[in-house]
Amino acid sequence: MRRVRSPLAVALATGLVLAFAPAAAAAPGPAPTAAAADDGGSVAVAEDRVAVPAGPGDPGTVELDTSLYVPASATAATPAPAVLVAHGFGGSKASVDSDARELAARGYVVQTWTARGFGASGGSIGLDDPDREVADASRLVDRLSRRADVQQDGPGDPRVGVTGGSYGGGLSLLLAGHDRRIDAIAPVITWNDLGQALFPNNVVPAGESLPGTPAAGAGAGDGVFKSGWAGVFFGSGGRVPAGGDTASGAGTGAGSQDGTGGGLGGAGSTGGSDVGATDGAAGAGSGAAPDGSDPAGPGTSAGRPGAAPAPGAPSDPVCGRFARDVCDAYGEAARTGRVSPALAELLRRSSPATVTNRITAPTLLVQGEQDTLFGLDQADANARQIAANGTPVSVLWFAGGHDGGGPDSEVRSRIGDWFDQHLRGRPATDGVTGALASAPFAYQVRSTVRTRGDTPTGRTVLADAYPGLTAGSAPAATTTVPLAGGEQTVVHPPGGNPAALTSLPGLGAALGSLGSLGGLSGLTTPGQSARFTGEPVAAAMQPSGAARVTVRVARVPGQPAPSTAVLFASLTVLTPDGRSTLLGNAVAPVRVAVPADGTPAEAAVTLPGVVAPVQAGSRLVLTLATTDQGFDSGTDPAVWRVGLAGDGALSVPQVPGRTESAGTVPLWPVLGIVAVLAGALAVWLVARLRSRRTGGTADVPAEAPPLVVGGLAKTYRNGFAAVSDVSFTVPRGAVLGLLGPNGAGKTTVLRMLMGLISPTAGTMTAFGHPIRPGAAVLSRIGAFVEGPGFLPHLSGAENLRLYWEATGRPPEQARMEETLEIAGLGGSVHRRVGTYSQGMRQRLAIAQAMLGLPELLILDEPTNGLDPPQIHAMRELLRRYAAGGRTVLVSSHLLSEVEQTCSEVVVMHRGTVVASGTVAELMASGGGSSFTVDDTTRASALLAALDGVTEVVTGDEPGVVHAHLDGTPRADAVAALVGGGVAVSAAGPRGRLEDAFLELVGPEGRDVGGSQ
Repeated sequence: MRRVRSPLAVALATGLVLAFAPAAAAAPGPAPTAAAADDGGSVAVAEDRVAVPAGPGDPGTVELDTSLYVPASATAATPAPAVLVAHGFGGSKASVDSDARELAARGYVVQTWTARGFGASGGSIGLDDPDREVADASRLVDRLSRRADVQQDGPGDPRVGVTGGSYGGGLSLLLAGHDRRIDAIAPVITWNDLGQALFPNNVVPAGESLPGTPAAGAGAGDGVFKSGWAGVFFGSGGRVPAGGDTASGAGTGAGSQDGTGGGLGGAGSTGGSDVGATDGAAGAGSGAAPDGSDPAGPGTSAGRPGAAPAPGAPSDPVCGRFARDVCDAYGEAARTGRVSPALAELLRRSSPATVTNRITAPTLLVQGEQDTLFGLDQADANARQIAANGTPVSVLWFAGGHDGGGPDSEVRSRIGDWFDQHLRGRPATDGVTGALASAPFAYQVRSTVRTRGDTPTGRTVLADAYPGLTAGSAPAATTTVPLAGGEQTVVHPPGGNPAALTSLPGLGAALGSLGSLGGLSGLTTPGQSARFTGEPVAAAMQPSGAARVTVRVARVPGQPAPSTAVLFASLTVLTPDGRSTLLGNAVAPVRVAVPADGTPAEAAVTLPGVVAPVQAGSRLVLTLATTDQGFDSGTDPAVWRVGLAGDGALSVPQVPGRTESAGTVPLWPVLGIVAVLAGALAVWLVARLRSRRTGGTADVPAEAPPLVVGGLAKTYRNGFAAVSDVSFTVPRGAVLGLLGPNGAGKTTVLRMLMGLISPTAGTMTAFGHPIRPGAAVLSRIGAFVEGPGFLPHLSGAENLRLYWEATGRPPEQARMEETLEIAGLGGSVHRRVGTYSQGMRQRLAIAQAMLGLPELLILDEPTNGLDPPQIHAMRELLRRYAAGGRTVLVSSHLLSEVEQTCSEVVVMHRGTVVASGTVAELMASGGGSSFTVDDTTRASALLAALDGVTEVVTGDEPGVVHAHLDGTPRADAVAALVGGGVAVSAAGPRGRLEDAFLELVGPEGRDVGGSQ
């Protein structure tokens, strides 16, 4: 069978530290009173080694590495509720340090710890074993019950909440089911049934009907092994270095200032440090209870067979820090691809599904929409089972997950609001997140629009209820999408290789960005998949949940096939412009028993739960494939006949709701914004009045040059003089090249000309009018400075139209058709910009600058990144533009382009102008001469012997010798050649701009390219 190669598994396990915990924005508080390390004077942090029982049947104790965060506001007189923050798989307490500090700054006493088997803690990894990891957390709750600064609901019963992501989220649910002292939980991207999560089968069992919730999974037995993700976790052996957190995700989910990233729900990153980690010999530390007691006391480190006896001790070379029973069960699954009774029992023991009927703590379930490990179906099951107890449940889906990054600040604040409601008794209306704080169900919709920084954009939809959650509630509304496509034959290759590639563990969203290449749905091997396509949807729709479809599978007479067929169902959106996007970057594995007599088997299939906007005119495509890189599809070759059954249509859930802003804004920021806007308006009015006084046309000559620069200078605050005493004039109808090495100050000059930065000294006028920010004369100038910025999902024409509309000028003044004709974009202007080459993007950027056919066009390095044919086309474009009587100023470091394109040249070096004039004038001043002779060897020797003559080279043309005479009269050089017996048929200036340029700027000018 296929296995995840160990280097890939280790690399992914190191990068994918699923260390997630909630945090919300908070302000600093008063100075701490505890005599421990503090965080900026508001939160005291105490490190401790806590000994807990090793577990049933195991002697001794296991030491846990813990940290306690106590805000200054929490005292014996004013005790505060507590929150346990559990880290993700492969992480440590350092992974959730930022999250703990934020919750502490919000007024909570926060307990973090490194779970047994990880980091500096002892013991072995038991996958949230109730008798070990869950019992450890209960011991920490015991410690909180002895603290005077923690609010108590009764003897031994602290007011406490629990949160965590992935591995920590599973612990949150299991702890709430085993320990009734837990008062509120907020598990993030975690599981309900670990067996279904790692061995999913999305076939609805015969005779059963699915619940009416939007993302209900089928949950049939005999599932398909999720070998990719399992290999990442088990293949790493849990080898997390002791005393450190080399793969921690310390920081916030949105990214922390230290760059460590990923505390809440995404892939972690390297660089986190293990706060206060101590060696394995450390005893009880400064985290003792205020009464001085240490409930656990010091002890020896022990654990189940296969456990690491102490942090950093040698581990089992096969099992690493996994418990032996976990290791053995995984080994069997890796060999057979099927779930054994022992592994099924182990996974069941670690599944919240076994205790959800006992959870009474109000529960906020946060699940990722980009998650191929624990999909929306897992949260859906948790929600149904917990709500059946009458427990308050709220569900929030966010645009991230194990494959898509951590929750944004809105989601993190929602978690903080949840604890405020259920640990402090504050009303939801007082929440930081406004309407979201009281929404029973919300989901984020990530759009296909991205900002210039490639940051995805989106919105949050608030629903009045989670459909079908409780008995009698309305089920999720569905839309029927008919599919077309007859029965098709698909092949499963021997060994399941090659396999389709739809996702890599933790990198599904990154692979999803390949949509411009045809989408991941195209990364299937021919012959291994069948496709069924719907008609273009008449109106935009928004799938929000798990779609369902009924399929038929049959054997092909005479062809090999095992007793069961393994298929992978997925849903793709094909947009009108040809983009293909695999929804959720996920597939739904199904295992169907197929009769040996040739009778087809029918199966109702649930697809992955997704949230995705589908624009009008798009098609939904159902794909059934026989392989997938992330799963073990078996080794037997097989041929199947697959088709649609039932009504042959998709049933797509859509949950309606209202779009709300991320949260409410306090009054004082609103007043501050109003004050800033008022100040900006006043400045604009003053500038407007001043421009009317000084920018009139009465004294401006009708034939004033398009651009005059005099004594221009720019010095920055650190004293660096980027430009000094720059002066030049651009005549009408010219193509002027601003030439200079990189760093000469060319772009700085252009930025000042466009009002993007202010000069320190000097004057700038365009057509006789002063240039300043907001000056009316800027409307006569078109510019392209420092790279184009377009919306990739729109066509070139749509980008140009939107840009012109933003100027507020009438559409007829854009002269769009003339601009496009000059730019030479042709029919490409109607294609999506995301499909453009670099050359087409540059042309579109210049077309944008040319809108309205401005009298002066300013371009900064327009040929950057272009190949020779594109450079030639750009050269012709600029010449055509200037031929109409307009003027072009272009900066460049390509000598050959300036020589072939420009009529005028201004040479800059070290922030100053060192020469200006026509190209012909500068070429003639270069000092180079060419001689056509009958003997180039003798001519070179004679010229080199003359005083002052340098750089004697033989030209590319036959019989030509070039030389730099450096003041020696050309006639003297000819006389020397003739006197030496060399016949000279022609002599004249060499005429290269490069020679003149090098003479002006010296060796630094060699940084300037002659061509590209």
